[in-house]
Amino acid sequence: MQRRKFIKSATATSAVFSIVPSYVLGKTHIPPSDTLYVAGFGVGGRGGGVVRELTATEKVKFVALCDVDDVNAKGSYELHPKASRYRDFRKVYDRHLKDIDAVMVATPDHNHATIALPFMRAKKHAYVEKPLTHNIYEARLMTQVAAENGIITQMGNQGASSDGSRQAKEWINSGVIGQIHKVDCWTNRPVWPQGVPVPQEKVEIPKTLDWDLWLGPAKMRPYHPSYLPFKWRGWWDFGTGALGDMGCHIMETPFSTLDLGYPTEAEASCTTVWVGDFVEADYSASCPPSSIVRLKFDTEAHGKIDLNWYDGGIMPDLPDELKDDERIGDTGGGSVFYGSKGILVCDTYSRNARLLPSETMELFNAPKPYLPRIDGGTGSHVKNWVDGCLTGTKASSDFSKSGPLTEAVLMGNLAIRAFQYKVLKDGKQVGDWDPYNYPGRRKLLWNGKQMKVTNYEHANSWVKREYRSGWELT
Repeated sequence: MQRRKFIKSATATSAVFSIVPSYVLGKTHIPPSDTLYVAGFGVGGRGGGVVRELTATEKVKFVALCDVDDVNAKGSYELHPKASRYRDFRKVYDRHLKDIDAVMVATPDHNHATIALPFMRAKKHAYVEKPLTHNIYEARLMTQVAAENGIITQMGNQGASSDGSRQAKEWINSGVIGQIHKVDCWTNRPVWPQGVPVPQEKVEIPKTLDWDLWLGPAKMRPYHPSYLPFKWRGWWDFGTGALGDMGCHIMETPFSTLDLGYPTEAEASCTTVWVGDFVEADYSASCPPSSIVRLKFDTEAHGKIDLNWYDGGIMPDLPDELKDDERIGDTGGGSVFYGSKGILVCDTYSRNARLLPSETMELFNAPKPYLPRIDGGTGSHVKNWVDGCLTGTKASSDFSKSGPLTEAVLMGNLAIRAFQYKVLKDGKQVGDWDPYNYPGRRKLLWNGKQMKVTNYEHANSWVKREYRSGWELT
């Protein structure tokens, strides 16, 4: 099917027909109370890990596996030799829509919404890796479509199923550190190139890769190994940088604990890259090597809260209560909550909460756990989603929660792009270089309900991407 025709057809089909559960259509298909029939998209790299985790639940059968890179997907193909194999996700929709109950999408960020939405509109449950989408518009749309169709959804931010995230919420709700006014979050990302120029040399496309399908809604450009695999995260057309990659992990704890909702404003400072004396590299197509992002929220329980993000080796201020031989957190990053009565630290991966100063923990009587825990162990996050699909129970990072979280994270990227942006004319910067107004640091005011920057119109062009002809979302 032609791309535009496919997207319109998928929308019309979901509006007109009710989807009969696939197990009704054949004797060999076990009812979904026992088995979840899944199609996987982007099944190499991180997607291959999700395939293995889903397989380990022993409740999932893969009907189809889809990846544009045969080499990258080899492991998943070998793990499920009986599953049908495709490069084009539309063929899965055409041939297997009635055979599946759910989809798993772990492609690069720019293809998440393009692939997931047609199946979601056909009432198929969806597991989508983080960040949920490439831009704010897509996150809002995915959240709405999931709610309208009553499907079970999960974003792949595994910490949302951890005990530590729930522990932090129980402690803060108990009032142990009082009213929160600031949260500092940081990560060791990026661990891939950022702040690099667009490659110019011509490289032959590998025969095992469908470059056109990999690009999807992104504008056409020559293939280059600087984009994939994995390095796509550092390019604005495909990824969302260090903040998009890790923000949905690290910011999940403060977001869910404090009920942050939409930010009210965002501001960023970023590393610049120099190629000569007073000569800055043009890295507008690439995310910066490091950044600091300051988000502000207005909450019901705690009032105004500042959330500060640090990446690329930049760290937040160390609390005075931290001893000389103590680390603020693990190497991957974490978050620090500052309250009127004390400080609480959460590590990125364990999510275990601890109070500062550390001797406070010796006298602390932790509140009795009351939030439901998810079965522990590797793969608990995907198992939580699978169990939800089979029982009709909402998952721990349902799109009603992870959609707004993704929007808040991506709002920070609007501030980063506003910092990078320069007014160009005929490919050249307008005006002389000004070290006192460099280059474009702006405070963006955000109306979350209207999904609009109210004080800098150009930033609204990044709220929704420009889609390649034939790949437009409806």
